[in-house]
Amino acid sequence: MNRILITILFLMAFSSVKAQDGQAEIIQDKKVDLLVDKYIFLNRHQFTLSGWRIQIFFDAGANSKRKATEVLKQFNENYPESQAYLSFKEPYYRVRVGDFRSRLEAEGFLKKIKPQYPNAFATSDLINPPPIN
Repeated sequence: MNRILITILFLMAFSSVKAQDGQAEIIQDKKVDLLVDKYIFLNRHQFTLSGWRIQIFFDAGANSKRKATEVLKQFNENYPESQAYLSFKEPYYRVRVGDFRSRLEAEGFLKKIKPQYPNAFATSDLINPPPIN
């Protein structure tokens, strides 16, 4: 224990920190500045963020697009205050609703629509951020 303390004191006594004029010169490749600028631009113009949606429809087949469109239309009529999204990832059409920032919000809305959509479930997704007031 004493050896460690003596070593620390020895290092502190013989190490010196020199303060300069408050100026520092950074030498770096110009590509670093380009990458930093690109990172800032992309973060300012990011239109999606991680969140939650409720999936109310999922189907593949000959009439799946028509069925998905009908489900989307019906949902928009019943819940005009919520956004609904139709997407296609081969070979499936799916309808997801809402832009929830937390799973708790999504589960709350799921309880509200569960009688009309008994197979609905909450899933993580990229959502549209709420408007900044």
